Amino acid sequence: MVTDAPRLSPRLPWRRNAALLSLLLVATALRAEIVVGQVAPFSGPQAVTGRAIHAGAKLYFDSVNANGGVKGQKIRFVTSDDEQKPEQTVRLVTEMIRTESPVAMLGTVGTTNLEALAKDGALERSRIPMVGAISGSTTVARSAGMLVVKASYRDEVDRAFAILSNLNMRRVGVVYQDDGLGKDMLAGADASAKRRGIELVLRAGYARNTTDTSLVVDKMIQAAPQAIFLGATTAAAIDFMDRYHRVGGTVPIYGMSIIDFEAVLNRMGPERARGYAFSSVLPLPSQERLPIVREYQAQRATSKDKDLSGRSIEGYIAAKVLVWALQRTPRAGPGAVETALAVPGGIDLGGFTLDFSRPGEFGSRVVNFAILGKGGRIVE
Repeated sequence: MVTDAPRLSPRLPWRRNAALLSLLLVATALRAEIVVGQVAPFSGPQAVTGRAIHAGAKLYFDSVNANGGVKGQKIRFVTSDDEQKPEQTVRLVTEMIRTESPVAMLGTVGTTNLEALAKDGALERSRIPMVGAISGSTTVARSAGMLVVKASYRDEVDRAFAILSNLNMRRVGVVYQDDGLGKDMLAGADASAKRRGIELVLRAGYARNTTDTSLVVDKMIQAAPQAIFLGATTAAAIDFMDRYHRVGGTVPIYGMSIIDFEAVLNRMGPERARGYAFSSVLPLPSQERLPIVREYQAQRATSKDKDLSGRSIEGYIAAKVLVWALQRTPRAGPGAVETALAVPGGIDLGGFTLDFSRPGEFGSRVVNFAILGKGGRIVE
């Protein structure tokens, strides 16, 4: 209900009343919806991630809208395709903030893109947060306005190396994307390898925004590690695994959470994907003991969105924590979302807790590992 709009008066001339009526209609329209924006890759090599995150967030927003919205206001989710080009990310986010006045941005993909956005300062100037920034990089989490809903890349690689060390696999090859993502992961890998007694026999990089890993595969075969760790994005990781297996590679492959395990299953097939191990920094579909997983699975079962995948729960969680904040703000103005999320003790979303009370920290430190077993079954 609009309480601060101009009131009509029978004593005023009709033209003045008409003008006030127009203002009233505008004021009502302005309060009729809440805008959330997403600038992400919806085309190009990383489109699979951008679309998956969008599908998960939209799944939650649609359920909220179907139940009356937030305090009676429907959420309008607007998107723009940056093709994962950093300069386009900055331009499109700036433009979206200017033209759409969103309460928050959500789900921009890529460490390099988010670093460019942080350097530009658009979020800090507008006090509009990026909820669910899709990166596990320390540089991103420490940037103003960036809220990451999962653990760091460094936490992921350390957990993987701890497992490999316990299995007495001390000679490890690392595949990485040659950008901010890869640099942050490599920094964590070097520190963890030293701590865990692991030798990195090869660090093989591929160019960002590409998927051809043929040269990396050749180098890895020659290095002959006992295990391989993939600090790669989904499409490049699948390309590597496919090529590596086709030339006779047999050592265990461990991957980061950013690699969509459902996409791996779909492309490789259950038998060729069997044995692939991956870190899990968000609830898995198999963890139905968690209320948030049961909620997500029930909503996903009724959706026909073909972009929903293993990565989509990250977008779903980002949307859910954003709505949690909006429901607790008296007015969704600049800075309101971050203030609401900085609650001491964290926010329980249904068996998965996020804590944004300490600026510059990741929302979660949880890292688990799972493996694809027989028939594509997830074994925790």
